[in-house]
Amino acid sequence: MKKYIFSICILYTIVSFSQNTFKGMIMDKNNPKDNLGIYGASVYWLNTDIGATTNEKGWFTIPYKKEYKKLVVSFVGYKTDTLIINSLKPIHHFLKEENFLEEVAINSKKQATQKSYLQAQNLITINSEELLKAACCNLAESFETNPSIDVNFSDALTGTKQIQMLGLTSPYLLITQENIPSIRGASQAFGLTFTPGTWVESIQITKGAGSVVNGFESISGQINTELVKPFSDNKFFINAYGALGGRLELNTHFNQKITDKWQTGLYIHGNHRGQRFDKNGDDFLDNPLSDQINVMNRWQYTDAEKGWVSFTNFRYLKDTKQLGQVNFKPELDKGTKNAWGSEIATKRFEVSTKLGYVFPELPFQSFGFQMAYSNHHQESYFGLRDYDIKHQSFYSSLLFNSIIGDTRHKFKTGINFMYDNYDELVGDYNGIVSINNNYERSENAIGAFFEYAYDNSDDISVTAGVRVDNHNLLGTFLTPRLHVRYTPWEKGVLRTSIGRGKRSANIFAENQQMFASSRSINIGSNDGRIYGLNPEIAWNYGFSFLQGYKLFGKKGDVTLDFYQTSFENQVVVDWENPQEISFYNLEGRSVANSFQLEVNQNIIPYFNVRVAYKVYDVTTDYKKGNLTKPLQAKNRFFTNVSYETLESSNGAKWKFDVTYNWLGKQRLPNTQSNPIRYQLPAFAKSYSLLNAQITKVFSKRFEIYAGAENITNYKQKSPIVGSDDPFGANFDTTIVYAPIFGSNYYTGLRFKIN
Repeated sequence: MKKYIFSICILYTIVSFSQNTFKGMIMDKNNPKDNLGIYGASVYWLNTDIGATTNEKGWFTIPYKKEYKKLVVSFVGYKTDTLIINSLKPIHHFLKEENFLEEVAINSKKQATQKSYLQAQNLITINSEELLKAACCNLAESFETNPSIDVNFSDALTGTKQIQMLGLTSPYLLITQENIPSIRGASQAFGLTFTPGTWVESIQITKGAGSVVNGFESISGQINTELVKPFSDNKFFINAYGALGGRLELNTHFNQKITDKWQTGLYIHGNHRGQRFDKNGDDFLDNPLSDQINVMNRWQYTDAEKGWVSFTNFRYLKDTKQLGQVNFKPELDKGTKNAWGSEIATKRFEVSTKLGYVFPELPFQSFGFQMAYSNHHQESYFGLRDYDIKHQSFYSSLLFNSIIGDTRHKFKTGINFMYDNYDELVGDYNGIVSINNNYERSENAIGAFFEYAYDNSDDISVTAGVRVDNHNLLGTFLTPRLHVRYTPWEKGVLRTSIGRGKRSANIFAENQQMFASSRSINIGSNDGRIYGLNPEIAWNYGFSFLQGYKLFGKKGDVTLDFYQTSFENQVVVDWENPQEISFYNLEGRSVANSFQLEVNQNIIPYFNVRVAYKVYDVTTDYKKGNLTKPLQAKNRFFTNVSYETLESSNGAKWKFDVTYNWLGKQRLPNTQSNPIRYQLPAFAKSYSLLNAQITKVFSKRFEIYAGAENITNYKQKSPIVGSDDPFGANFDTTIVYAPIFGSNYYTGLRFKIN
């Protein structure tokens, strides 16, 4: 009898235990035939902190109580599902890729550019397929096929491209690399050219106020670059590029698996431009002579079972440029008036590390740590004017993610610390007397932030954040940000945002083109603590509407957005006197209004059209009165057409891409006090640009491409004012509103081993 009772107890215990757990398998909807389980998916009971993750075969086991009815399943890149559980029978559930619902795929096959339907922020993601549509040799050239970013030349000598968003230049953007602030301070002028295009995995563009997590400096938007990962990148990759403009480039990637958890990658980039071109006959090089070597070693550690992931980067860059008159020889003419010339030599070293941990039993909870150090040293001279800058920067951040009650209510909180040391030398020659000014300062800031996000995935989401920072030069201040998304009907999304940003203006590093002119430098001190100037403060307000639709069964979408940036204070860069450039604090109003209408339409399979029209109204109160921003086209029109042939069994196909830009007239800085022969009209005429590229993919390993930039060969006439007298009082290379070089043809190849 006792034996019988004991057996019943054992059976009851086993049955009871089995009733206290729930099992299932999570799989990929795109691979139902392969029956592949998703490793590391998060599974938890709604409104509880009871969760689990799937194993390498996609199976999970989770504690169960009879009051648990709703099971939430989520994984990065897939749509989050909430399942109704009515019995303890094991489930087999398929997750759909997030792109099927959350994003509009501009390219119907490759999903090269994506817009989110569900996120509160106005976010655009550019994937590597989009970057391959043009000769994307560096980050500055990565936006040629995207209408949200404007690409302009900064001056008539360096050939450097600068980007603008919402009518404002890149210093007002927070540019990060894997969410670590990167292009800022000393690297502001040329830093976009220091990231090779083949290193970029994807780019995320946020219009308007960004997240408080990444800092207080964002004003008009945020651009984050994700680099290729050793675990997912090709084992070997090579890209060779050559252009008739004399530019040669080579990129190589080497990735090696060390252990199951460790992978390393070595990425090497080199470019060279050694030919002298003077197509407009002004006796100045149309493009600089240049060399760059750029090396990065990247380490990745991943332990999905225990929830750990980390990245460590080591990077070294050396970049040299020679610009000026065609016959300038540095060894003979430097520091003399024999010929006007310039050399810019930059050395930069970076090291960064990221560490993340996801709690295995609480997959919605994680923490992350980031740390980065950079040492940037630039030595340069422009004619008889010296400019040197040393910039050491340190950044660290500690971040914690979790939920409040359930996963509809998430939060991020943490602290970060920034340190910058600047040592600048500005040498201005007056006859034989050299007047040197040293500008040295240290900035440090410690800040804490909290960001709350509500998302019911159906019709509304809200992201609200605030941070408080204590800065040794800017004081203690708050930075609030708010983003709201509302979906009134299917595939219709309304968004609004508001946020505040604050930054110190690095007037010399951000405006280096001014040194290549005879303009005197005038700083209107306001007893501020940075060059005698006060910090820049601005509010950004935004509204956007996205509507997805089908036209004759083909997918399309239309986006309408309006943003306004209103400055409480701004460091005004005043070019209106052709004999000087002045920096002073704003007295009055400075407002940048941006309106954009964009339509994306699939015409036939693999044939897509993107059209956009933009209007800018950027005005500032200068000392001479309220004026529109110079060298800024008020009206712009953009079109991109892409087509791919059907891919064969071995991956072979053709790809065609054409991009057209029309820029309306631009106001030019006032030159009326110059002699008549050096005077420019009040406005520059409108013009058009046409780029095209053809790619032949022979297999999944090998492809070649050929293209042309500025096919119509449009060039600005006399881009250098006073080029016949470069040491005279009217010499100016800064008034550039159009291409200088003219048409450029290029070709290249890509080869990879998976």
